[in-house]
Amino acid sequence: MSAIETLSKKFNLDFSLLDEFYDMCLIISNNFEILNYNKAFCKIADTNGQRVAGENFLNLIDESYRKKVKIFFEECKKDNESKNFITKFNILNRFYDIDLFVSPAEKDSYAKDRNLFVIARDITEERKKELELLRFYNIAEKTIFPLVITDLEGNMIYVNPAYLSASGYSREEVLGKNPNVFGSGRQSKKFWKKMWDTVRSGKVWVGEVENRRKNGEPYYAQLMISPIIDYNHEVTGFFGIHRDLSDKKLLEKQLIHTQKMESIGTLAAGVAHEVGNPLASISALVQVVLRTTDDLFVQEKLELIKGQVTRISKIIRDLVDFSRPSNYELKLTDLNQVLNESINITRVGKKAKDIEFEINLNEKIPLFPLIPDQIEQVFLNILLNAVDAIVEKESFYGDKKIIVTSNMDDDYVIIKFTDEELSKVFEPFFTTKREGIGTGLGLWISYGIIKSFEGKISVESEYGVGSTFTIKLPFNRKI
Repeated sequence: MSAIETLSKKFNLDFSLLDEFYDMCLIISNNFEILNYNKAFCKIADTNGQRVAGENFLNLIDESYRKKVKIFFEECKKDNESKNFITKFNILNRFYDIDLFVSPAEKDSYAKDRNLFVIARDITEERKKELELLRFYNIAEKTIFPLVITDLEGNMIYVNPAYLSASGYSREEVLGKNPNVFGSGRQSKKFWKKMWDTVRSGKVWVGEVENRRKNGEPYYAQLMISPIIDYNHEVTGFFGIHRDLSDKKLLEKQLIHTQKMESIGTLAAGVAHEVGNPLASISALVQVVLRTTDDLFVQEKLELIKGQVTRISKIIRDLVDFSRPSNYELKLTDLNQVLNESINITRVGKKAKDIEFEINLNEKIPLFPLIPDQIEQVFLNILLNAVDAIVEKESFYGDKKIIVTSNMDDDYVIIKFTDEELSKVFEPFFTTKREGIGTGLGLWISYGIIKSFEGKISVESEYGVGSTFTIKLPFNRKI
């Protein structure tokens, strides 16, 4: 006699009492025969109109789980303990996720072995929701966009790794705090009041904000905040997503800088025209005076004047040539000559007056098919950055020297520039200069130019010692 039967006899109860239970209830014999069940079980298992009493319970279990269920039932009887197990029903090719609760029934003198009382809960919909939640969680964890969820008071209850990476804070530092820890304070109270009024009314708010990382760096973002609505249409919290606009802001600055450079190019052409004629006159007068005097002192000073006039003319000519747009035509180029010209242009700058340039060039390097002004731009970018790096350092270790070398091996022409101390030099918009001094695009553009020539550009840096830029151009490049 089973425990249910004993209970029924003692209190005049029937198994039909369990018909009102939401969960499926069954009595299963030692050999897995279904002895009794409630109406909840009928709704799932009795779909073809036939009774299932006397059938084997294991036939309801999906084949991949049957062996595990059998072992589980045996353990319940052996340990004489109630246990839970997640399995799957397969009834007429319809699958159900089932949470089984199994309890050994009381053994009496009439039974060879004890029966089992089983409560089977259909958790199919719960598992679907868990799977959906897991999918959304993984999307939130893996996305590159910073995400944050807050409660009704605006305190953060979830942030994703991208948010931590963008803000520079740890999870412990932000959870429970207001998102304004990531704010810069640049937006007014009126700006944020309008945002809160919008989202608390159940609407989505979108706007551009300037945040501030933990280290003080600005972080420009387009921020979208959406209210989280429950089944009763009540706002239960808020969901925010940031889209990084830092590149956009820096591109805007670069566009302004480019426009300035175009203006400088136009100005340079005008200066060359206006200054060129007076310089030509001065040069002609110097030569006339040189021919009419035998005074060695005067001749020496006139030669100095003549040299300075020539130097000024070359500076203006180089400036005009550099500001001209490229025609993108490949020409056989003397790399050593371009290096010397780039160094001479760099030397003209006021910042470079105290810097020594050590030049070691291999004269056997052959002519290369390149775009001359593009390779000159690469050399100038690196040299000017090296000069700025030396000048910007509050305390410079070692000599103020830039070493330029050219050499070759079997496959490459190798050009090296030393000294500059940088780490993220080839990332767009990285610069060591103060804001307004540089765009940070020079070395990134140089990287692209060298790559277009199928070459390689790399840097090795040691803090307090310096850095070496290495450019390799292949001999066997396809033209």
